[in-house]
Amino acid sequence: MPLLTLATFLPILGGLLLMALPNRSARTIHGLSIGVTGLTFLITLAIWAGGIVPGGFAQIEELAWIPSIGAAYRLGVDGLSLPLVLLTSLLFLLSAIYSTRLKDRAATFIVLMLMLETASLGAFMALDALLFYVFFEVSLVGMYFMIAGWGHEDRQRAALMFFLYTLLGSLPLLLAILGLYLSSGTFDMRVWIDTPPLTGIAAMLALIAMLFTFAIKIPSFPVHTWLPAAHVQAPTVGSVILAGVMLKFGTYGLVRFALQMTPEAFTKAGMVILAFGVFSAIYGAFAALAQSDLKKMVAYTSVNHMGYVVMGVAVAALTLDPKIRAVALDGATLQMVSHGLVTGALFFLVGMLQDRAHSREMTDFGGLLGRVPWLGWAFILSAFASLGLPGLAHFPAEFQIFLATLQAQPWAIVAILAIVVTAGLYLRSIAQVFLGEANEKWSAMPDLNRAEMWVIVPLLALTILIGVAPGVLIDMIHTTMAGLNF
Repeated sequence: MPLLTLATFLPILGGLLLMALPNRSARTIHGLSIGVTGLTFLITLAIWAGGIVPGGFAQIEELAWIPSIGAAYRLGVDGLSLPLVLLTSLLFLLSAIYSTRLKDRAATFIVLMLMLETASLGAFMALDALLFYVFFEVSLVGMYFMIAGWGHEDRQRAALMFFLYTLLGSLPLLLAILGLYLSSGTFDMRVWIDTPPLTGIAAMLALIAMLFTFAIKIPSFPVHTWLPAAHVQAPTVGSVILAGVMLKFGTYGLVRFALQMTPEAFTKAGMVILAFGVFSAIYGAFAALAQSDLKKMVAYTSVNHMGYVVMGVAVAALTLDPKIRAVALDGATLQMVSHGLVTGALFFLVGMLQDRAHSREMTDFGGLLGRVPWLGWAFILSAFASLGLPGLAHFPAEFQIFLATLQAQPWAIVAILAIVVTAGLYLRSIAQVFLGEANEKWSAMPDLNRAEMWVIVPLLALTILIGVAPGVLIDMIHTTMAGLNF
């Protein structure tokens, strides 16, 4: 059974079915979206059960597409892509549950969301570069309309900024793909990984093109400026998908394309890439500290946490020790997953608070823990996870990244300063919003309802599970990372 194809295209088929239905009541719309995303999640669990193989791709599905140019429909998974596929299907299911409160043009919103899920899963599983690029570009269109149509007061400007940054930023990637194709005669990513077709100056130019595209998507300093506006203006579900899934296109591409397809050039540029990762981690933490808007604060912490991923990938390229390389890449990949879980939870919780108070300014609140204890404790646990508290998801990921960095490039350990800053900014937000004297203005604020609990509890449970037993994912990730040679 072609499970990868089913998982990829079931969401868009659900969207087409929704468009064809003559009677689209709110109950039908949201029931269909939860059913489709839930079934997609179950299929990805079946893919997980199917397993992966060391040093290559598993569960490959291949079909001739454009044989005259060497392009084919190719899907497969390994220890890098499969964790992101599982994360993606989970976040879209929870987004569908959260979206049950949406009444304004709900059918159109759900269709866009399902289209985004197909594009996201396709991008992570594609083994043909042309197919990857198609999925990559479709995701930009879906998110643009989601921000522009259902965002907040300045949504049009934020959506346009997001679209221009990411669309223009993706053009260098297309040039790099064409360069790799012209040197190999195929779009098969497996061929490019096994035998990198470019060398010398050509490889370096392709690497620079890839880095420009993926740095925007990550986002990394200094091409991160679209992120705060997009997150602040996006609807809650848009922010969750953007941070939890779409930012991972950048870090996934950094490993899959830049590192694996131009390894020699990446190693030569590794020190510069590491420096950008270190600076992004520190800058993101200080920028988040400067915010009074909760959503903008969480958005800037994404720059910080993605900076750690860049560090891990760069350290892997710079070290000659295969054990250190595997530890760095294990940590970087686990950080992608943990960031999706933790930041996804934080954006959901900030959205729930905004729905109740119509404000995100920390100074507008105070003493909310006594009013909304479930929401408050959920935020506190997510904040502790984001600052890297042991026993929660970020800790094993960041520990491996910093351990490999300390062994391979000790100077870069200065990025640990960002953890201290992150701890400070989250403790401040907890104190201002949930502790202290209660503001009577919010005396009637309701706590989390049943649907919101269904959204938050799975994310918090997985945050704790990965923090306590990271081997659940690391064993799968390590199967691939231990076999990488470049």
